[in-house]
Amino acid sequence: MPETTDQAVLTAAGLDKLKAELKDLKDTRRPAVLARIKEAISYGDLSENSEYEDAKNEQAFVEGRITELNHMLENPKIVKANAGEGGKVTLGSTVKVKTGGSSSTFTVVGPTDANPDDGMISHESPLGEALVGAAVGESVEVETPRGATKYHIVSIGKK
Repeated sequence: MPETTDQAVLTAAGLDKLKAELKDLKDTRRPAVLARIKEAISYGDLSENSEYEDAKNEQAFVEGRITELNHMLENPKIVKANAGEGGKVTLGSTVKVKTGGSSSTFTVVGPTDANPDDGMISHESPLGEALVGAAVGESVEVETPRGATKYHIVSIGKK
């Protein structure tokens, strides 16, 4: 099981994505929200001003996300795509698995980079946890809402 750390586990692409999001929040969304608040204040009576409340709620979200991103970007752990250390699945490995009659390919990444629709699974997800440390030819079993599912590892490589 991966070590618990306060570091954000990211790929280089994930790091770039978070930096771009932070820049957008600071340079675009924050000023836009402040302009909305200023405009809403001009309408008068703030106690029944829904535009003001909406803008303040958005401001709270934007500022919270900026704080969260700043924290994640303070000291990130960057993982590189690899074929698996010692022939085993590691963070950054791309793994081809078979289950039932079908095959799927997943890249094991940190939770920030995870996007199951694109085949990017977190090492903290049930499947990611099961795969990390396994080797080609081994099978892992994962509890799913439909019951246990067995995945047979066909190959480990780079994306």
